[in-house]
Amino acid sequence: MKFIKTNFGGILVCAVIAAFAELFSTVQIGSFSFSLIGAPVAAIIIGMIITLLAPKFSANKYFSGGIKFTSKKILQWAVIILGFSLNLGTIASVGSKSLPVIISTISTSLITAFAVMKIAKIKPKTACLIGVGSSICGGSAIAATAPVIDADDEEIAQSISVIFLFNILAALIFPTFGHAVGFGTEGFAVFAGTAVNDTSSVTATAATAEKIWNANGILSTAVTVKLTRTLAIIPITLCLAIYRTHKAKSIGAKGSSFSFKKIFPWFILFFIGASLVSTLVGFIPQCSFTEFYSNGFVPLMKWLATFFISMAMGAIGLNTNIVKLIKSGAKPIILGFCCWIAISAVSIGVQQLTGIFSSNL
Repeated sequence: MKFIKTNFGGILVCAVIAAFAELFSTVQIGSFSFSLIGAPVAAIIIGMIITLLAPKFSANKYFSGGIKFTSKKILQWAVIILGFSLNLGTIASVGSKSLPVIISTISTSLITAFAVMKIAKIKPKTACLIGVGSSICGGSAIAATAPVIDADDEEIAQSISVIFLFNILAALIFPTFGHAVGFGTEGFAVFAGTAVNDTSSVTATAATAEKIWNANGILSTAVTVKLTRTLAIIPITLCLAIYRTHKAKSIGAKGSSFSFKKIFPWFILFFIGASLVSTLVGFIPQCSFTEFYSNGFVPLMKWLATFFISMAMGAIGLNTNIVKLIKSGAKPIILGFCCWIAISAVSIGVQQLTGIFSSNL
């Protein structure tokens, strides 16, 4: 009862923001669809606008507890649920051809983020989130990584905003650019799957490319490459978790209290568990259960994960000062740009070396 009294109001506000964001993302004006922006980004913008108009809203005693709970715990639940959409076996078999490109682009982005962080003196947590978001899967990777490194709401909002900017640019520029430089249909699918961040933007980019090339298969291949790339969330978040706990343990050994159980992000293990469940179901012979799981349960989990992420982004927006965010946004944008260019260049280069660049589906 105490939990409901403390948190219900804030959770409800975040759910309403997420619902409006979902509705907003279905709007289409002419040939432009707001699904390109996506519900999570829309939610964080709505949250920031509310705080801009009513600066003390998120501090209200009826809402503050639930807003904090949503930005932390519900964000973790979203990541766990996201695991059900990953069948490790299917992704490994279909995405193996693109693996050299994926590994190269992820490594490049992380190295670039580290180098620019040192040169431009950017906050390490912001650099980490932008690097991981650029290299793996945008908002989902940031959502998974933020609790692991204990990033605050402003750092998360800043990183999401940077990733969003380059998602939009990629979706607008890449299809025409890819056709002009001579990509084959398979080559462009791999390029879209490795050089564009969020799934929504990969989908938009690949769908546009199918119209330009007048060919089918680019969209499904690009999404498969993207899902293969998403698997990198698992080793990277685990490595960050181990590093953080080791660092905290070293500090704790010098006098402060330390608890591995409290600091380790156990939700990542539940995320892995959810992925393994979907993988094991894939080995079951086709029957009514597998039909329901694939066509009913998994789509529901995908939607619920997106809705929970939208709720969490709404909560983060409510705790973010948009004016301060804009004033301090130049360096993170430069970092995001460097990662974006580096990933794009490496994706093209590795495809040239492996012969994928001009190949067709």
